[in-house]
Amino acid sequence: MFFRRHAMPLAIAVAAGLAFVASAAEEDAVRKPMMITEAKLPAGFPAPGPVGEVITKTYPAHRLARATSGSRGNDGSFMKLFRHIKRNEIAMTAPVEMVMDEDGEDGTPATTESMAFLYGDAGMGAVGPDPADPGVIVEDVPETTVISLGVRGSYGEDRFAGFVEKLREWLTAHPEWVAAGPPRTLAYNSPFVPGVLKYAEVQIPVAPVPQLIRP
Repeated sequence: MFFRRHAMPLAIAVAAGLAFVASAAEEDAVRKPMMITEAKLPAGFPAPGPVGEVITKTYPAHRLARATSGSRGNDGSFMKLFRHIKRNEIAMTAPVEMVMDEDGEDGTPATTESMAFLYGDAGMGAVGPDPADPGVIVEDVPETTVISLGVRGSYGEDRFAGFVEKLREWLTAHPEWVAAGPPRTLAYNSPFVPGVLKYAEVQIPVAPVPQLIRP
């Protein structure tokens, strides 16, 4: 979706030094999926999870730059974030985070509410609005536990919304966990990767349900 519309800025990023390495041979004991790696993960991030299986993952505290989708949707957000990392000489990382809003009461599907580029190192820069563009906010995110579903195929809000429903079904079947934030998608690939090979993780932040204390 948004990646298809931004081949030019991503081409610049690739030319600036993003590696494009097929990692089909990297399937190992932790069941990393067959995928194409185009940029490094932020420091301390867990490896991508298996396709088609819901697992729990914990992400360390990290820093990111976030832009909220406006009337121009993801197009405006992507370019704001791309200009932010370019002028601050921050290397592109993978994945790109897209937070989804909750379904409307009228049954309308969830859409992308904000987009974020993750910093490779949580010590880079400073938190707060970008002085050159207050529409970009640099945030520190605390350690986060999620339930995560690895998926393959083209990026689209309609597809991701369907995967969110699978995660909610998992939560219903596992009452020891409760949702602790809105759904999000971590997208790992650019327009240069064919849709059938694209990889993403659809996630919901969660927290354990406290055990009842019996008298």
